[in-house]
Amino acid sequence: MIEQASVQTADLTAPTIQDIRTRISQAVDATAGPVLDRLKFWLQMPTDSMFLGMMDNDCQVRAQRVGAQLSPGAGGPYGSSDLSVPLEIEGRWAAVDEAVKGDRAVIIKGSTGHVGGGESKFNNQLNTGFHVIVFLAVGQEPAGRRYYLGFDPDVSATAESRAKWKPLVLGGTEARAQRFDDAKSVQVVKAMILGDAQDAFGPLVRKYYVETDKAFPKIVHA
Repeated sequence: MIEQASVQTADLTAPTIQDIRTRISQAVDATAGPVLDRLKFWLQMPTDSMFLGMMDNDCQVRAQRVGAQLSPGAGGPYGSSDLSVPLEIEGRWAAVDEAVKGDRAVIIKGSTGHVGGGESKFNNQLNTGFHVIVFLAVGQEPAGRRYYLGFDPDVSATAESRAKWKPLVLGGTEARAQRFDDAKSVQVVKAMILGDAQDAFGPLVRKYYVETDKAFPKIVHA
């Protein structure tokens, strides 16, 4: 699994954290449709706050449409080539850097256990299947270690994302969401993605410390 960490207020990325936050906030505000559709547009949600199941496995479709909304740069979202092929892997990651620095979201596809979160409901013992997330920026720690800023719509992905979700949508997700108005649905989406601080993010946007000199594990289909 790619090592992941929460975004810190002092982190410096390209584009900047504030630029990415503004881009996401404006895109969420502009998302039309019924309340449940708005939630599904951005979030891969559990069936209930006990996380007994997930409402869909549409990670690839969701990543593509979210990536389109978060790509003001010319060319729209960038679909990275197969990251499990070792040949010229560093060049592939250089292209990812170029894309995010050009304000293009990058669609990242990998095996479930490699790109997903440690607590994801989609993890399985045989590591079959795939997951798709969206990279939005590149950054570097003061000690020199590089990372990507990534959005993973999977609400079940980490202990932090699960804890954030429970008080927001307590009980059955679909039944609870039917009682939300537009403002409440926007609040839920922003709480999960943007969080409470003005210079960091919620639990669905994390730092991914990718080893860019190594290929991803091959995706194994069930």
